[in-house]
Amino acid sequence: MSNIKQSSVPASGLVQSQTQGTLYVVATPIGNLGDISERARQTLASVSKIAAEDTRRTNHLLSHIEVNTPCFSLHDHNERQKIDYIVQLLEQGESIALVSDAGTPLISDPGYPLVTALRAKKMSVVAIPGPCALVTALSIAGLPSDRFVFEGFLPSKSSQRLSYLQNLAAETATMIFYESSHRIKACLEDIDTAFGGERRVVITRELTKTFETVLDGSVTELIDILQQDPNQSKGEFVVLVKGAEKKIIELSVESQKLALMLVEYLPGKQAAKIAAEMYGDKKNKIYQFLLEQ
Repeated sequence: MSNIKQSSVPASGLVQSQTQGTLYVVATPIGNLGDISERARQTLASVSKIAAEDTRRTNHLLSHIEVNTPCFSLHDHNERQKIDYIVQLLEQGESIALVSDAGTPLISDPGYPLVTALRAKKMSVVAIPGPCALVTALSIAGLPSDRFVFEGFLPSKSSQRLSYLQNLAAETATMIFYESSHRIKACLEDIDTAFGGERRVVITRELTKTFETVLDGSVTELIDILQQDPNQSKGEFVVLVKGAEKKIIELSVESQKLALMLVEYLPGKQAAKIAAEMYGDKKNKIYQFLLEQ
């Protein structure tokens, strides 16, 4: 049997210094504590400290998985002040786990300034993947999943939220938002105004928890459901909106006329290019029009 020992390389692909620690970005359950992975449990048990968005919630998880690693707080209001402290710990050889209240850190949760700072310093950052509410919701929504955009939490003020949504009205990919219980109805009403009452929406509520619910229908139908059943407005929500229908690009009459004039003197592709530049239509569409003539 060989006595050669294989060296360990972090999953990030970085070769870790023997004297420098690693920041592990650890995904935790979004509801059901049974969703914690064995790798996540081992990581939380082996690091020196855990940077937690809310130490009380994290300690509840740690108690469930029988881990007693000490925690310190790292949230939106103190993250930038804690970066130097974490860098110092890592430089001293301690490894740190970063967790949010639920799901994957940095996804509408703290961690972005910290990870960016560590990357800039060429320090080791390793992901321990796991639950993520937006992916969980998308996997069961029955909406197109080949293209989607995640917009996080919408603005809390109605006027700003409506303006934000109106800018997305022509988006053809599935749109995903997070929303809170006290704004879910107002959010749907603004989606109704911005996208129209017939736009298909899926609301997932309390994912992986006891009262998990998935509502699917037009915006108007879902608003009615929430009005009739106040319990459907309780909990944590992921809102998924079907993208707008792709519009068939029509050519302007001006583009057609110019292209037909130019093609008498120029190759079709060149005529199409000039007409497109003049009137802003698609060159390929104009060229196809010329071929059809």
